[in-house]
Amino acid sequence: MADQSMTNQDICLAMLRDMDRDRYLACLLSPEDKRGAIAVLYAFNAELARIRDLVHEPLPGEVRMQYWRDLLEGNAHGSTEANPVAAALLACVDAHRLPRQTLLNMIDARIFDLYDDPMETRGSLEGYAGETASALIQLTSIVLAPDDAARSAEAAGHAGVAQAIAGLLLLMPLHRHRGQVYIPLEILSATGLDRDAFLAGDDKNRISAAIEAFAGLGRDHLAKARHVEIPAAVFPAFLPASLAEHVLVKTQKSGAEILERSPQQPQWRRQIRMTLALMRRKI
Repeated sequence: MADQSMTNQDICLAMLRDMDRDRYLACLLSPEDKRGAIAVLYAFNAELARIRDLVHEPLPGEVRMQYWRDLLEGNAHGSTEANPVAAALLACVDAHRLPRQTLLNMIDARIFDLYDDPMETRGSLEGYAGETASALIQLTSIVLAPDDAARSAEAAGHAGVAQAIAGLLLLMPLHRHRGQVYIPLEILSATGLDRDAFLAGDDKNRISAAIEAFAGLGRDHLAKARHVEIPAAVFPAFLPASLAEHVLVKTQKSGAEILERSPQQPQWRRQIRMTLALMRRKI
């Protein structure tokens, strides 16, 4: 069983190389004895994140989400061993005593991605980010050092929101094409926009103001995360979040231009940024 689990972990790590290159590199920068379990968590997150890309209607997406919920609740469909990520996830949960409810909440939060309903408020956005990106940082922290994980929970909360906002900014052209709006309606309203006006993309000045405010919210959370001391043992869990600052700063300067030109750095620069973050222990 242990050998099979390691094989499944290797498969998860290989999947990340194609599905989530930044978290793949973060795995490589993590302690070798924890790398496999972290790869499992990241692969699970990648599986949830890509469901919207695999379906044309929300209902089939909800069915896929329900598969993962049933798995974690002990009602797996068929042989778990047929799915390397599923088998590895259950082994990881048991080995590291991970809270299943946190994983279930992550699934529930991702259901929002399947629909085109707008994000209503800042609180809604922070809740979504908290149950996805922040939760993933905290689960990874438990794998790395369970005794230190609790001391990093506040930093994980804020860093996850900053990371989520940076990710949403990078995906904004795709989301806009689909008719999805993750910028909270209260931010749009404050800049004189509504959902339809933002999606239309005509009022570049107001759209720039809304995007800049959205990025500013991310920078506020990043600043709060930096005010909390992160134990060295769990710092590798925060490495993906170290990439958020560049995106947030660049976006605040570019505004609506990000809809046409991505603020994403080349992969080699992101790899260097994470390596330096690990050396300096600063996200």
